[in-house]
Amino acid sequence: MRENHMTVEELAADGITAESLPGMLRGSGRGWVAELEGQVAGFVMVDAEEATVFALFVRPDVEGQGLGRALLETAERWLAEQGVSETWLVTDRDRDVRANGFYRHLGWQDDGVQEDGQVRFVKKH
Repeated sequence: MRENHMTVEELAADGITAESLPGMLRGSGRGWVAELEGQVAGFVMVDAEEATVFALFVRPDVEGQGLGRALLETAERWLAEQGVSETWLVTDRDRDVRANGFYRHLGWQDDGVQEDGQVRFVKKH
């Protein structure tokens, strides 16, 4: 992503590492990958127990092709099937970042700013 990207170090600080991923995807966690021409183009990760989308990323060179929307809608459907009635996510503290507009466009509601400054969004299913 051109905006709101995270480095490997920042992901690790949030507990997302190659070693932690298998555990995150067991139980109440799930993830989906979008591929184009055999290459990973984006991914989304969710946790039904926490009712959260904790990662959604699309490669900058394929932004605007509907992959983010497709990934998010797949995740939202799965969360609803698990009985989650409201999902939350956090994103960049700059309310003008394109990701924030993306979530609003897809029906997510701005739920204010967290203590760490990130913007929280919620969506009812």
